[in-house]
Amino acid sequence: MTDSITLHGDATRPETGPETGPDAAPVSNHDMAEAADTVVRELTPHVEIRRVVVLVNPASGSVGPRAVGEVEAIMAEYPCEAEVISLEGHRIDAQIETALASGPDVLFVLAGDGTARAVASRAGPKGPLVAPLPGGTMNMLPKALYGTADWKLALRKALEEGAPQCVSGGTVQGEDFYCAAILGSPALWAPAREAMRSGKLSLAWAYGRRALRRAFTGRLRFSLDGAAKAKTEALVLISPMISRALDEPVGLEAAAMDPSDTGQAFRLAATALFSDWRQDPSVTTRPARKIEVWARSKIPAVIDGEPTLLPHETKVTFIPKAFQALAPHPPAAEDSV
Repeated sequence: MTDSITLHGDATRPETGPETGPDAAPVSNHDMAEAADTVVRELTPHVEIRRVVVLVNPASGSVGPRAVGEVEAIMAEYPCEAEVISLEGHRIDAQIETALASGPDVLFVLAGDGTARAVASRAGPKGPLVAPLPGGTMNMLPKALYGTADWKLALRKALEEGAPQCVSGGTVQGEDFYCAAILGSPALWAPAREAMRSGKLSLAWAYGRRALRRAFTGRLRFSLDGAAKAKTEALVLISPMISRALDEPVGLEAAAMDPSDTGQAFRLAATALFSDWRQDPSVTTRPARKIEVWARSKIPAVIDGEPTLLPHETKVTFIPKAFQALAPHPPAAEDSV
């Protein structure tokens, strides 16, 4: 399988008709028609883009086997050099490192949420601009940046309207996140919420029943920035990019959710779906930079849409400048909470 295909564009080449003269190659009517149909689209005026690398995982949730060709066709419309790399299973880590080492102006990622986070984390604040396209299941980060689940639209938005955007986030057990981390048994409500928003009511009900079976089996203790320990059922840590309560990147918004019984849990779930959950009396919020969490057993969590289990003693740290994204300004902040 071919790893990559490089497309070349020349933004400085004048648009002229067919060459003429005794040494000129003959030009057919078909060639002239094709040339007339070629569309050269303008790149964003906010940053210079000369070379682009696009990482595509055809096996990812919403990408598909035709995505590599579709990316190549789109990139051919823009006056820059583009290298499209098809990610291959066990080689993904090496392919990401090679792409970063090649020094592109922008590194696009059309893959799952985990791969997008891995690329952003490795690029860091000094790396190339990163543009994570919606190719996963929940697509929290792409939706926050581009406001769409259509990767083709997000790609064009980044190329034509994008500007460097500093993205803050957090890190937990070596995993970076840029939207939100939910810690505690109600983390299991996240898939139910997404299914509800997508109109998949039967799936939402199944996820909800599973969450209820796991709820209230263990409480968390937590400390914010060294303050006294407190107890809660769930702790939600929200990045400034999608938090409606934070205007500046002063920390992660730490929201302690502490329903006392099943009835309150249903009420909180409903307000989280349909209204401002911060108004619920069982919720308290404040910004924090260092968060420590303890539990009697492993902590169920959802990190930027990806479910996981964390150690019973876990630390979360705010990252003011996590990476530089290429996105319209300001970011769309879809799914802001």
